[in-house]
Amino acid sequence: MSDKPNSYEVLGVTQSASADEVRRAYKKEALKHHPDRNPGNAAAEAQFKLVNEAYQVLSDPEKKEIFDRFGHEGLEGRGGFSNAGDVFSHMQDLFSEMFSGGGFGGFGGVRRGADIRVQQRLTLSEAAFGCKREVTVQTPARCDECSGSGAAAGSKPEQCSQCRGTGQISNARGFVMFTAPCPRCQGRGQTIRNACKPCGGEGVVAKPHTVVVGFPAGIDSGQRLRVQGQGIAAQGGGPPGDLYVEVEVEDDPRFERDGVDVISRVQVSFCDAAMGAKLRVPALRAEDGDGGQHEIALPAGTQPGSVFTLKGQGIPRLDGRGRGAFMVAIQVEVPQKLSAKAKELLAELQAELEGTPRKKASAGG
Repeated sequence: MSDKPNSYEVLGVTQSASADEVRRAYKKEALKHHPDRNPGNAAAEAQFKLVNEAYQVLSDPEKKEIFDRFGHEGLEGRGGFSNAGDVFSHMQDLFSEMFSGGGFGGFGGVRRGADIRVQQRLTLSEAAFGCKREVTVQTPARCDECSGSGAAAGSKPEQCSQCRGTGQISNARGFVMFTAPCPRCQGRGQTIRNACKPCGGEGVVAKPHTVVVGFPAGIDSGQRLRVQGQGIAAQGGGPPGDLYVEVEVEDDPRFERDGVDVISRVQVSFCDAAMGAKLRVPALRAEDGDGGQHEIALPAGTQPGSVFTLKGQGIPRLDGRGRGAFMVAIQVEVPQKLSAKAKELLAELQAELEGTPRKKASAGG
């Protein structure tokens, strides 16, 4: 009895599955276990071969009938698997999916440049009302010392002995020929004996590049902006990567931010809280604005922890639907040092409030 696994189980289908269901299952499993998606994974490579063999059996009506009646033993000695031309015919659609924009370099395709990620600090006012900032990033550029060759002065790159200058090596896996970058020269086709010191043999050095980035009103810490096409340039004419700018909003000693709301904590005297007063509180304004203040009418008898809310005076919403609130939280300041006169007056006030006559202190007390 053959020790090969059941072809239906390999593809995860039943014996009654239609040809279309078998094909869909094959494409799913082949993509899952493809060696390019699992580099260095021997188990995945072995499973990929089993998936191909199972599909060659179940996609051929004659072989499927023999397999259904006799299993793998019935196929042995009958030229059980297709020739190389049949394999490529079966896998044509699979490869077109994998190598046309699906994340692989592809056969003759171009790769997109790498993305760049940076952080940018903004003041609370900049984040609240939006701003434009110059963001400087380090991007690879041709080394002027070696003109991009990577070789030190007086030397030059040599043809790679492993790939013979092609930059690629080919390996056969079953009936399929796979091409990969040469590991010795990293796909360049050349090796460098004496490397250029400024670039370390890479032919490129990091140079600063400035991008003007517009930050929308209402942006907050942890949010990220994408600037398309401002990442690292691609080799071979591919599109450049993108620049991702993550925002960090600095603390402002005057305010606390709570989403789109702004809280200002204001200390008032015991007398102002008791008798009422008019307060002027710094407003949140754009940095190029004229400053400004909010005027708050503090009613008599204001208690510690009272909050006065000014709707529409907070931070703009990112979707443009108005602004949050500006909230003034009252903290009553209690004097810690009192003169004798102040103590006497407070004692009189306490007696007045409690409705009891105040007893004068004795001469000895």
